Amino acid sequence: MCRIYGYFNARPSRNEVRAVAALQRHGGPDSTGSTHAPGWGVGNNRLAIVDLDGGAQPYELDDRIAVVFNGEIYNHDELREMLRARGYAFADRCDGGIIPALYDAYGEGFTDLLDGMYAIAVLDRRDVPTLLLVTDPAGMKPLYYRWDPAERSLYFSSEIPALLGFQAVGTDLWQAGLDAYLATKTPFGEQTMFGDVKVLPPATTLRCELDGQPRLRIRRLSECPPVTSLDTAARLVRDRLAAEVGRLLVADVPVAVVTSGGLDSSLVTALAARHRPVHSFNVAYRGSWPFDERGYAERVARSAGTVHHQVELDPAAFPSMIEDVVWHLGQPNADPITLSTYGLFAAVHDAGFKVALTGDAADEVFGGYSRMRAAVAGGSRADWLPRYLDELAVLPAERRYALYADEYQAFVRHRLPIPPEALDLLHTGAQTVLGRILAFEQRYRLPAYHLRRVDHLSMASAVEVRLPFCQPGVLSLGRALGDDLRIRGDEVKRALYGAARGLLPDEVLSRPKQPFTLPVTAMLRPGQPLWEYGRDMLAGSRLAAGGRLDPVAVDALFTAQSRRPRDETAVTIWALLVYEVWLDQFQRDRRTAGAAAVTT
Repeated sequence: MCRIYGYFNARPSRNEVRAVAALQRHGGPDSTGSTHAPGWGVGNNRLAIVDLDGGAQPYELDDRIAVVFNGEIYNHDELREMLRARGYAFADRCDGGIIPALYDAYGEGFTDLLDGMYAIAVLDRRDVPTLLLVTDPAGMKPLYYRWDPAERSLYFSSEIPALLGFQAVGTDLWQAGLDAYLATKTPFGEQTMFGDVKVLPPATTLRCELDGQPRLRIRRLSECPPVTSLDTAARLVRDRLAAEVGRLLVADVPVAVVTSGGLDSSLVTALAARHRPVHSFNVAYRGSWPFDERGYAERVARSAGTVHHQVELDPAAFPSMIEDVVWHLGQPNADPITLSTYGLFAAVHDAGFKVALTGDAADEVFGGYSRMRAAVAGGSRADWLPRYLDELAVLPAERRYALYADEYQAFVRHRLPIPPEALDLLHTGAQTVLGRILAFEQRYRLPAYHLRRVDHLSMASAVEVRLPFCQPGVLSLGRALGDDLRIRGDEVKRALYGAARGLLPDEVLSRPKQPFTLPVTAMLRPGQPLWEYGRDMLAGSRLAAGGRLDPVAVDALFTAQSRRPRDETAVTIWALLVYEVWLDQFQRDRRTAGAAAVTT
């Protein structure tokens, strides 16, 4: 696991390159490496997980191919033996060390042989110098880039703050970004909140030849035969997950599991404990708060026989934590769980673990959200899609517009906050309503809203997160299930619940679904630390300088929340607070940016 960066057909200063590497050092504190020549360079910060004494990057082959790599290749031993049979030699057993030879042997198709999570940069110096950037099928490992069409130069990195270390990468706002953020809680698709910065989609290969234009190719995902029997589906899911969890436990450093007390992480915990003794971690908050799941997590830990660690965060520290979280994410994410995620993985690191398995992505793969259930129930009506999109938003469109200054409201009112190709997938996909929703969530919402959050906030503490539910074999099995095996009536994730029976305590299987999040409605009240911090950050004078939000409308949110606390009001205040913190950290001249929003 590493952080990677580089540039192509560009000439940044040596100090810029050093700054980029330093800005990602938290995610790769064990070693650094780089190679460069006039016009190009690649580098990495390493978090050593496999072959601790080897694995020096960049990996090179005969001065022709240089590779930097972030992630884990779980089938690297098999691939290494296959390549040795073809005459290739290897200096160590680090998983990423196979990539130059694999690319040399198979060209761009080398990704078809990889099983794992990855963001990879391949610099091919044969004939016409060529840069390849590739991402894994689920988008577990983010890769951000900036293409300058005038200079025909490309810059990339694993994190946005590091990419901004290249002086050619501007910090100007994506002017429609605030509305897109409030419509989906973080931007979907390739566009980030910065006008110059894009993010590579899942299962994508970007190819750029020297003095040429980048070309993006979306790779095909693997498929399984259809599954129509619930018993068969439950057995296949259990067997596939058990195998994947076992493989993901293999490392040359200590591995832990995260246990929220819900179905998904509890099942991963139970399966991991069947392979070997494990330590489990749960996060809660000091004091008495709603939605405390520590009791369920403790029951799972006792049932599985783990060594359990209860992490307890202090709400008094949340204002300063928000600033750290927003910095590491590089752009706003409106889910209050970001604080929990950041604090949890800091505790995992402090306990001596460099790898943790989580239950993220099960809802997107097996159909676990109430909005999916509601869409299936109303799929024959024309209004299912607007209702579904409203469930993704901080606020529905008209209530969002009511928060905006007049000029900004006019600017965004006729602009789509979701990429057109994403909406096309929901509107006109060839699948059922549920099939279209799951395809949309896996391609757009999961990587943007969940996976980047998990990656950035775990690597902030030098912890690698492994995600069994994002493994290609699990994803393809999920796509093979009929709708009835995912959702029927009030039942969700039917195949996954079937797989978990007999492995988890009955009270975990029968408990109502609860979002794993911060109890922000209870914490955003007068007298609480978050309340005072939010009032300061969303003061009218600050908002007026930004030119997008109406200070009177935002002040009314605080008044309403103080009189009658509601989830929607609290989440809206939280989302605006996070946005304002992000503006403070990344915008060099907010007044100029605000004026530009109403004239562009």
